[in-house]
Amino acid sequence: MKLGRGSGLRRHALLIVTALFLASGALVSLRAPAFGRLVWTLGVVLMGFPLVLRTTRDALRGRFATDIVASFSIVGAVALGQPLAGLVIVLMQAGGEALERYAEGRASAALQALEEAAPRIAHVERPGSAGVEDIAATQVVVGDTIVVRPGDILPCDGVVIDGESDVDASSLTGEPVPIRAAAGVRVMSGMINALGSFRYRATAIANESEYAQIVARVREAQGSKAPLQRLADQYAVWFTPVTLAVCAVAVAVSHDPLRALAILVVATPCPLILAAPVALIGGINRAARYRVIVRSGAALERLSSVDTAVFDKTGTLTVGKPRLHAIRTVATIGRADVLAAAASVEQRSSYLLGQVLVDAARSDGIRPQPVEKLKEAPGQGISAFVNGQRVTIGARSFVIPRTVDGATIAPQLESSDAALRTYVAFDDRFVAVIEFADELRPNLSALFMNLRTVGIDRFVLLSGDHGPVVRAIAERIGIPDARGDLLPGDKVNAIAQLQQEGRTVMMIGDGINDAPALAVADVGVALASYGAGIAAESADAVILADSIDHVFDGIQIARRSMHIARQSITVGLGLSAIAMVAAGLGLLAPVVGAAVQEAIDVAVILNALRAARNPRGAKNETASGAPWAPAASRASIRENNHVSTLRA
Repeated sequence: MKLGRGSGLRRHALLIVTALFLASGALVSLRAPAFGRLVWTLGVVLMGFPLVLRTTRDALRGRFATDIVASFSIVGAVALGQPLAGLVIVLMQAGGEALERYAEGRASAALQALEEAAPRIAHVERPGSAGVEDIAATQVVVGDTIVVRPGDILPCDGVVIDGESDVDASSLTGEPVPIRAAAGVRVMSGMINALGSFRYRATAIANESEYAQIVARVREAQGSKAPLQRLADQYAVWFTPVTLAVCAVAVAVSHDPLRALAILVVATPCPLILAAPVALIGGINRAARYRVIVRSGAALERLSSVDTAVFDKTGTLTVGKPRLHAIRTVATIGRADVLAAAASVEQRSSYLLGQVLVDAARSDGIRPQPVEKLKEAPGQGISAFVNGQRVTIGARSFVIPRTVDGATIAPQLESSDAALRTYVAFDDRFVAVIEFADELRPNLSALFMNLRTVGIDRFVLLSGDHGPVVRAIAERIGIPDARGDLLPGDKVNAIAQLQQEGRTVMMIGDGINDAPALAVADVGVALASYGAGIAAESADAVILADSIDHVFDGIQIARRSMHIARQSITVGLGLSAIAMVAAGLGLLAPVVGAAVQEAIDVAVILNALRAARNPRGAKNETASGAPWAPAASRASIRENNHVSTLRA
C-alpha cells in the first residue's frame, strides 16, 4: 500500500510541487511582493525547465505537439519578468499530463502472467540414465523422450511414442474438448494432461515450442503497436503555427513584447491539454458502470473508430461447453429411453460428454438407474447392464462393430452439421446417435445489427475448432468470413492482414489462445466474467459480465466521449482565439490573460465532464438516438473443463 501511494506521489510530483510554489508565492506576496515574485520565478524555472527541455527534444525529433506553445509561454514569462503567468501555464501543463496518466490506467501484466504459467519441469528418459530424470523444461533437447504423468503441463512440442491419455488443449486452440493422445499424435507445449500417462519424443526445444511462441507474439504485438497520436496533437498541427503568426504580427505592429506573451498565455492550449483526458476519463468511468473496463484513454479512442469486428468462437459467440443437441433414434425406441439408459451408464464416468448426458437426463426429470458389470475402454466407450439389458455407448468405431445393424442404420441417423457425436446400442442392436453442440449465445442477431449501426461493416470469425463446424456456426449467425483450424499465430496473421487493408480491427476473445490476437488488434476486448486470465491481461478492454452485448455499450460510450472531447476542444480553441485577438490589441495583460485562460479551462472541463453522464433530455438514449441501456447480464454458466475425456 505504501509503495502504491509513493509511486502515485512521484508520478504527480510536478503538479504537486508547482501548486506549492504557486500557493507559497501568493502567501509571501501578501507581506513582501518582491519575495513573492522571487518564489514564483524560482518555481517557474525549476518546474518549467523539464517541460521546456522535453518539448525541445521532441521537436528536434519531429514531434509537433501542443506543448510547443506552452513552452514558448514559459520561456517568455521568465524572460519578460512575468513569473506568475508562466507558473500558471506550468500548472495547467502538469495537470493535463496527470490526467492523461490517470486515464491510461495500470500497465498490462500480460507477459509476466504468460511466462509464470509456462511449463517449468520435464520428466525425461535418456539413454544411459537411471530411470526418469527431472530437468528444467529449457534443458530439453530435440529427440528426448518425455514422460507425461497425470496433471502434467507438456514442456515442449512432440509426437506420442506410446501410452494413451486425454489432454486439454484449450489454452492453444480455445476449444474445451480434450484431444486423445495416442501413438503418432502430435502434442504441443502448454497442453495439460488428464488422468492417463504416455511418452512422447520432443520435436522442438521449449523456447521454440507453441507456448513460447504465444509469449513471443504477445511481446511483439505490445511492442509494435503504434502509439496513438493524442487528439490534442492533431489540433496542434494547425493551431500552433497560427498562434505564433499572430504573435509575430502583434509585436511587429505594437513593438511591445508583452503583447506576444499575453497572446501566448491565452493561446496556451489548455483546452487541448485538458479536454480530451477529462472526456476520456469520464467515458472510462461510464463504461465501468456497464461492466466494461477500458484500460486507457487511447484504447477508448481506438474503440470509437473500429470498423471491423473479429470474434473467437468458443466462449465468445458460444457458451463454451458442449450441450445435448439431439438424440436421433430408430423408430422402435423413444428418446427418453435412450437418454435414461445412456445417463445410467455414464453416471460413474468422468467423461465430458457423459456428464452432459447425466445433466440432461436430470433436467428432464429422469433418474439414472443402477448398473452392473460396467466395462470401460478409455477414450473409446463404455458398456454396462441396465435392468438386465446391455447398453453400449461411445465412439462410432467402438459401438458399431458390436452391433449387427449399426453399419447400415448409423449413417441414416447422422446429421451433416453435428460437431460431436456418440453412439448407443442395446444388446447387439444399434438404437441411436446422440449429437452435441456448443450453444450459441442469445441475441447475437440483435448484437450484430446494433454493431452495424455504429459503423462496423465487416465481421470475421477466427477459431481453433474444425473448419466445417466454424463455417456452420458462422452461417447461422450471418458472418460471411469464417476460418477454422487456427493456431494463435494464424489469428495474429489474419488480423495483421485486415490492418494492412486499412481496417481498424476490434478482436473479441476469452482464452490464452486469443492473447496474441488481442494484443495485436487495434482494440482487444476480452470476456472475463469467469476469469479469462491472460486474455484479460492482453486486452485493451475487459467485459466483466458474461454477455457479449456489452461490446456495443462500450463502443457507444467511446463514440460519445470522443464527440464531447472534440466539441470541448473546438469551443475552447474558439474562446482562446477571441482572447488572442483581445490580447493582440493590448486589452489583456499576461496575468489577466492567464486568468481568462483559466476561465476557459473551467468551461472546457465542465463540458468534457458530460462524458460521464447520460445525455441531457435522453435518459435512455445515446447522443445518436440509439437505445441506451446496459446489456442484460445473463447467467450463462460456463464451467472449466480441466481434466475430462471425449469419446466421439
